[in-house]
Amino acid sequence: MYDFAVIVDWLTFAVRWFHVVAGIAWIGSSFYFIALDLGLRKYPYTPEKVGGEQMQIHGGGFYRMQKYTVAPDNLPEHLVWFKWEAYSTWLSGFVLLALIYYLGADLYLVDTTKLNISANAGILISIASIGLGWVLYDFVCKSPLGKNAWLLQLTLFAILVAMAWGYDQVFTGRAALLHLGAFTATIMSANVFFIIIPNQKIVIADLVANRTPDVRLGEQAKQRSTHNNYLTLPVLFLMLANHYPLSFGTEYSWMIASLVFLMGVTIRHFFNTMHSGKGKPLWTWLATALVFIAIMWLSTFRDQGVESETSALSPTLVKFANAAGFSEVHELASERCSLCHAREPLWEGMHWAPKGVWLETEADIAKHAREIYLQAGLSHAMPPAGLVFLEPSERQLIVDWYKNAIGDINS
Repeated sequence: MYDFAVIVDWLTFAVRWFHVVAGIAWIGSSFYFIALDLGLRKYPYTPEKVGGEQMQIHGGGFYRMQKYTVAPDNLPEHLVWFKWEAYSTWLSGFVLLALIYYLGADLYLVDTTKLNISANAGILISIASIGLGWVLYDFVCKSPLGKNAWLLQLTLFAILVAMAWGYDQVFTGRAALLHLGAFTATIMSANVFFIIIPNQKIVIADLVANRTPDVRLGEQAKQRSTHNNYLTLPVLFLMLANHYPLSFGTEYSWMIASLVFLMGVTIRHFFNTMHSGKGKPLWTWLATALVFIAIMWLSTFRDQGVESETSALSPTLVKFANAAGFSEVHELASERCSLCHAREPLWEGMHWAPKGVWLETEADIAKHAREIYLQAGLSHAMPPAGLVFLEPSERQLIVDWYKNAIGDINS
């Protein structure tokens, strides 16, 4: 059953590929329609019921884009709905979350030095918090606060900051930022599923029945769509952050995550203002740069604590530390890997361990067993070619140790 790690790794790759493609489709259509909506103009020749239009050219063809104030007199039989991009992005993202953070909860999700809970408890907290995000957000938007745009935005930002801090108290740094992204992405997807699409269907049903649609439905859908527009860039940052230890592996990572939302607002404000024909507020780029500099400064504060006791590991990871061949692999990692993968790397010019992975103590080796097996045992991804060499027999030691540990776990 040791090949289960290989299957999961390739399955994760496939789901991640699908997730990225779906995300590109969703974000692309979202950015396009926001830019289109802001750029619509009413001309003397514009039809009476058309609120605005825009001429576009793409791929050698000309397109006349029109937006009706309510709807055209006759709806076509084939109406294109932009919804599956959002649904497929969220579904594939949740599967990816499960493959990485739920199957590997002992390593990637739960940090017992922050909160001593089981992997199952961590998974329950993960699922419950993601669902809670939508319920809380929807309640605030529908409350009296939702009628005051500025007050609503400040309230929602306060919620995001609180969640960033809360996740950091429970999960690993990588999981904390990833979950804040999932928390936000769930709000965005639920906006499409529960508000935007249902409201549009009600409007169409009213038109078909010759009833006057409720304008509040359109206003509500527009509000949620605008929120999605401003949340997109922070979500992308948080998704990419797990590849950069300086963003997730520092003492103030929750503050870094919070500031990212401010950068999302300033960047989108520039493009939204430009697309609406109201100029180019260049101050937004200065503001973004200053926030980013603050983020860089915060990332220099890092925890120097060293966890060396295997007693702090979960029962599953203890199996890896006790499996036959562990001492040999630990010695191998200490000699060949810890030059870079150390709390204070010895490699010239390297200040932080790549990907935030430490391979010094017994606990470090046990925690990263699957990665060591896949990257230095089965493949030659590590160590980097030409820098440190591993003999085929040494790679086999890693494979044998991992197989022994999996056998112990399954017995």
